[in-house]
Amino acid sequence: MSSHDIRSAKRPDPDQAMVDIANYITDYYIGSSEAYTTARYMLLDSLACAMLALRHPECVKHLGPLVPGAHLPGGARVPGTSFELDPVQAAYNIGVQVRWLDFNDTWLAAEWGHPSDNLGAILGVGDYLSRKAERENGKPITVRDILTWAIKAHEIQGAYAIKNSFNRVGLDHVILVRLASAAVATHMLGGGKDEIITAVSHSWLDGGALRAYRHAPNTGPRKSWAAGDACRRAVTHALNAVKGVVGYPSALTAKTWGFYDVAFKGKAFEFERPFGSHVMENVLFKISHPAEFHAQTAVECAMQLHAQVAGRLDQIDRIEIETQEAAMRIIDKTGPLANYADRDHCLQYMVAVPLAFGRLGADDYSDAVAADPRLDALRGKMQVKENPRFSEEYLDPEKRFIGNAVQVFFKDGSSTEKVSIDTPVGHRERRGEGIPLLLNKFEAAVRGQLPARKVDQILALTGDTSRFEATPLHRFVDLFTL
Repeated sequence: MSSHDIRSAKRPDPDQAMVDIANYITDYYIGSSEAYTTARYMLLDSLACAMLALRHPECVKHLGPLVPGAHLPGGARVPGTSFELDPVQAAYNIGVQVRWLDFNDTWLAAEWGHPSDNLGAILGVGDYLSRKAERENGKPITVRDILTWAIKAHEIQGAYAIKNSFNRVGLDHVILVRLASAAVATHMLGGGKDEIITAVSHSWLDGGALRAYRHAPNTGPRKSWAAGDACRRAVTHALNAVKGVVGYPSALTAKTWGFYDVAFKGKAFEFERPFGSHVMENVLFKISHPAEFHAQTAVECAMQLHAQVAGRLDQIDRIEIETQEAAMRIIDKTGPLANYADRDHCLQYMVAVPLAFGRLGADDYSDAVAADPRLDALRGKMQVKENPRFSEEYLDPEKRFIGNAVQVFFKDGSSTEKVSIDTPVGHRERRGEGIPLLLNKFEAAVRGQLPARKVDQILALTGDTSRFEATPLHRFVDLFTL
């Protein structure tokens, strides 16, 4: 892709895509009140996910120092625990917590992903810096600062995802978590444009994780800690950049050896719009169900049909599901499901549970629930097909719908109505309906994990916007620690 002479040792100017990120991080002013309001809800929603994840032993075993005993007194705190860690390992811990249940916010376009995954790096570094500043009589990091960095991380990840499909070349979307987190964390640590470009160049030199762990026949729990791993790597790059390590200016465009030629089939990245605050303003929240987002409206459809079919499961002839092309590629899955991760990425399973039981929670992906023979029997009766309108409106920048439809047909020739839903409750178009549910999700999650005294303090603080945003980050995080 590069016009640079492959034989010449002269360093080229940095690739424009990397320069654009550095300029945005250092120079762009976030003036959108909607972006900040949404970012506050995103922070609470992500912390709710982190608290809920602590109820799952498979998540908890990832938490703490990488090497037993390697704690850092005065380091970054891990919400819901007593761990004090260096910012690299804290980024991993928090990233794992936020992402574990597939219940945090989502962005859907040519690429998919979860922009709040970046909070692993942002909170890990931010809390470390805030505590360090207090010890050294400096200015602590505030919650408002965290929201600003989160808006920018969301924007970088989401803007790249709109037109650039990493999944189509077999790479996982956490490549964009590493990219956005490396850029933002470098600036948090005091790096300027040159250091941000250096960190970003190293992020691209890492290549990308393969998506094999998200798809049959290899679906497994790595998908729940992959974003934390990306955050950890990003903070490593940021720390190295501010130390002055050498960057690689044509990491993207270098002929033969650069990312474009090696990993992106020789194509340059495309962009729909310049960086701003669009992604945070339009991000999708997972509020009602911990389910892969392409299935959220399908779950809502199934919930509506539950009362009509629950007493007639043995009389069902077939179940027709219409969905988007993206869902067909990601979560249309038949055959045995091996584990939790297999089930929460199976459209048919995510429809079967609410049809049968009128619910879909994290525990419904467990081996115990999955052993109910009625669920596999229902899956075996499902026919999944693409609805072209759903696919078109999924990619429409003015809509970004995630439509699904479900209809149940019985052996006696009768059927339910076809229930069709274009946008899930977490969509921007349904914010008025969704935010009270999000706040309920947050309160229930923290009450299930923290002492009542701390919960009351958290709710009082987060309910007062001005006081909340002005709070030093480490003081806020202290309310979540044990």
